[in-house]
Amino acid sequence: MAFPYLEAVVGFMIFMYLFETFLDVRQHSALKLPRLPQPLVGVVSQEKFEKARAYSLDKSHFHFLHALVTIIEDTTIILVGALPWLWEKTGGVVEKLGLDPNNEIYRTLAFLALTTIWSQVTELPFSLYSTFVIEARHGFNKQTLWLFIKDFFVSMGLMVVLGPPVVAALIIIVQRAGPYLAIYLWGFILMLSLLLMAIYPVLIAPLFNKFTPLPSGPLREKIEKLAASLKFPLKKLFVIDGSTRSSHSNAYMYGFWNSKRIVIFDTLIQQCKNEDEVVAVIAHELGHWRLSHTMYSFVAMQILTLLQFGGYTLVRNSKELFESFGFRSQPVLIGLILFQDAIMPLHHLVSFGLNLVSRAFEFQADAFASKLGYGPPLRAGLIKLQEENLSAMNTDPWYSAYHYSHPPLVERLAALGVSEKKES
Repeated sequence: MAFPYLEAVVGFMIFMYLFETFLDVRQHSALKLPRLPQPLVGVVSQEKFEKARAYSLDKSHFHFLHALVTIIEDTTIILVGALPWLWEKTGGVVEKLGLDPNNEIYRTLAFLALTTIWSQVTELPFSLYSTFVIEARHGFNKQTLWLFIKDFFVSMGLMVVLGPPVVAALIIIVQRAGPYLAIYLWGFILMLSLLLMAIYPVLIAPLFNKFTPLPSGPLREKIEKLAASLKFPLKKLFVIDGSTRSSHSNAYMYGFWNSKRIVIFDTLIQQCKNEDEVVAVIAHELGHWRLSHTMYSFVAMQILTLLQFGGYTLVRNSKELFESFGFRSQPVLIGLILFQDAIMPLHHLVSFGLNLVSRAFEFQADAFASKLGYGPPLRAGLIKLQEENLSAMNTDPWYSAYHYSHPPLVERLAALGVSEKKES
């Protein structure tokens, strides 16, 4: 008897929707609490708390609707056999374009084009509402409709330019790799990831934001002194015009080996009036580098990717898998999609595990910054970021444990307090 892949996938999708909705309800109840959590009383202003509460509740209401529409759409597409029907239609589409309808690469690109158009059209109303209603209502949205449209078409253009050669390469590798398919696929994805890491900050990111060298002054001097003290190979220090799109703030670093760059959102500099608070945030980010968190995460992802491709090689020729979803042929891309659906339970478990590791890394990076003497300004900076970004003050512990890759502010402040006591 054939294994009911389709029924298992749909059943797990619905189960996860119900489970995550249960967590969302718990979080919604926490957001409705009219009082600050006790550790934040006197630390966060009541005015900021009320604004954060209203913003979080707005996003929560929106999420309930979005999640419901998404699960209905996804299950309907699977149950009515929309994907195999669309795959069959791609032969006619390719033929009308004057191309060979039996060429799997052409048909795959046509299939991806049609599914991408569908997903963009169905997601666009939610994106517009989130940006121009919710974010604007709470003072975060800074982009115009023209800039939104420009970003949309630039993103689509990048997909058109980068997508076809990547898809074609994947299909050719699967068709010709033989018994070492998993290793070849992993090697290809590794090389592609490294290439994108190299070209993204130079060619892609500037299409969306303007990168300006941080002007000379006390802030730049303090960051460069901190980097030098840690032997961090800082080559460039940029400010990004995040304020053209949103009032949310952040900072990050990127680059290979001995050529690192630090990028600070202009909103972070505007919100943290004390320069030491900005430097403390950078010290936290440098803590991730010094403690090899980035390397550990990268290695873990490579191992998971290799295991994933290993599993794919075991089922890629399974007629049962394809036939269960209504496919009469076994296209490479469809096989990858169906395999991802089939191992969805493992994805959720791995994602939960990675979140736990990420939270541990955040505590360690905070402690690292504290040991450098940035404990008090880091506390002040974290509070300021929480207030200015209107992040949720009250969080449900189950929801937080499952969804958050960063610990809630209350937990981070408590951990910093313990770290500072140990140092003293």
